[in-house]
Amino acid sequence: MVEITSINGPIVNARYENEYPLMNEYVYVGKKELIGEIIRVTKDEITIQVYEDTTSLKLKENVKLTSSLLSAYLAPGILGSVYDGIQRNLFNLEERVVRGAKSFPLNMEKKYYFKPSVKNGEYIKRGQIIGLVEDNNFIYKILSEFEGKIEDLKEGDFNIKEIIARVGENSVRMLTKRPLRITNKIKRIPLDEPLITGQRIIDFMFPISKGGSASIPGGFGTGKTVLQQTLAKYCNADVIIYIGCGERGNEMTEILEEFPKLVDPRNKQPLMNRTVLIANTSDMPVSARESSIYLGITIGEYFRDMGYSVALMADSTSRWAEAMRELSSRMGELPMEEGYPADVSSKIASIYERAGKIETVNKEIGSLSIIGAVSPAGGDFSEPITMHTKRFTSVFWALDKTLANARFYPAINYLNSYSNYIENLKQWWEKIGNWSEIRQEFNNILSKDEQLQKIVKLLGIQSLPEEEKLTVYIAEIIKEAFLQQNAFDEVDAFCSTEKQMEIAKTILLIFNIFKQGMLQKIPVETLKNQKIINEFIQSKYFIKNDEYEKYEDLREKIKQYYENFIKNYGE
Repeated sequence: MVEITSINGPIVNARYENEYPLMNEYVYVGKKELIGEIIRVTKDEITIQVYEDTTSLKLKENVKLTSSLLSAYLAPGILGSVYDGIQRNLFNLEERVVRGAKSFPLNMEKKYYFKPSVKNGEYIKRGQIIGLVEDNNFIYKILSEFEGKIEDLKEGDFNIKEIIARVGENSVRMLTKRPLRITNKIKRIPLDEPLITGQRIIDFMFPISKGGSASIPGGFGTGKTVLQQTLAKYCNADVIIYIGCGERGNEMTEILEEFPKLVDPRNKQPLMNRTVLIANTSDMPVSARESSIYLGITIGEYFRDMGYSVALMADSTSRWAEAMRELSSRMGELPMEEGYPADVSSKIASIYERAGKIETVNKEIGSLSIIGAVSPAGGDFSEPITMHTKRFTSVFWALDKTLANARFYPAINYLNSYSNYIENLKQWWEKIGNWSEIRQEFNNILSKDEQLQKIVKLLGIQSLPEEEKLTVYIAEIIKEAFLQQNAFDEVDAFCSTEKQMEIAKTILLIFNIFKQGMLQKIPVETLKNQKIINEFIQSKYFIKNDEYEKYEDLREKIKQYYENFIKNYGE
């Protein structure tokens, strides 16, 4: 018997007798059977975090143990779904209104055509593909959870709970169940391929690898949500997991309305066909916010193990950490910096360490990339969540309020951001062009420009010598033509790697031409204020990704123009 002894918001304590509760066990609390999870076990008492509103819950009501860990249900049909933090379907009105309402998160009646990829009597390994299922133009690879000889293998239309084969004494179904907080041990492989996002400042300057981890810290109004949505739409991952963790209700409503309308640029099908949305707004129970990220990661690992590349966007991990802070304080735990629990660092690590790239049993490459937004109060990057996140992620895209106010988007500060994947991705990029040298040149110019801007603001650009004016003017071109990008422009919203390289080469050509002009005593300002420079800057809006060869013609045009201009200057 397990009986409630105290209730403190979402934290419930219960005394047990003749029972053996498990840590992280899934339980039903009270007469309404509210969903909860055991987070502390003592000699005769358990502490439960309840994932629903505990209003009207009474002392001495019973808690029902299940001997099962909080888990995600995974099967064909999961793509296109919208869940809350504990995988309740948000399209089901009853589950959003009635406390304790329960229904299975997947359609158990729908039939899928299962086509075997192995034969009866064949010895199979755990994780091996035994068959394929197609749904909404996506191929699900059904993996065996067991090792041994496969028997009674069937082909045809089945629902996800029907038996499709046997391995020894074990029944095989399309449905599988995975604990949220336990990850399979994986053998990681090098992260040598970029996750292409179509954002020049990311792909070219601060790239992320497939299977890598990144953080997007930024204060209110810096464009975190728009950037996450842009990445979700355009990145070259096979599956998208988007988690709205503690977001404002109106923002999540906009996402829930807009995502089903988005068209996948890769196949012109609805983007939702390869997306799972997890919505946990700020007015939902705070404890469910804590589990939402683990749910998204578990779903991502399901597709990673099939050999797909998965991109997970979490917006925002700060509100996830705030949920942990509230739960910790209700449990009376000793607070650390800014009231966060002592284990907040290890909890953040437990999220980002689940990113990775693997070679599956089937010799396919799967990856899970995790991109988490951080919302530091007042844009203070020295606060604990931002600092701990920075420790455990390899890419840091620092959003800047000043850039956002200047309508410079993406508002990524090109001086405070960094990527630790540069060496990993060098070989991949060098197939397209001389990436590392151009990138380093851009960084040098932007760094020098930042130093010179202090003088420019005090005395004006005319106070600088010509050589330093050149640095400032080229930095302006880099910012305007390359780093700045319009997420709402049909052509500029996504920029292919080939087009990125062509734009970068053109900027370097202009840089070298201006140096030649300076040798002829031509003022840099005169060289910059030519119409052809503006034509180049605007080219990103009318030269499409599949027309990037046009930049060769544009470079030749710029070269010819300035040769004549320098030759005839002063005549």
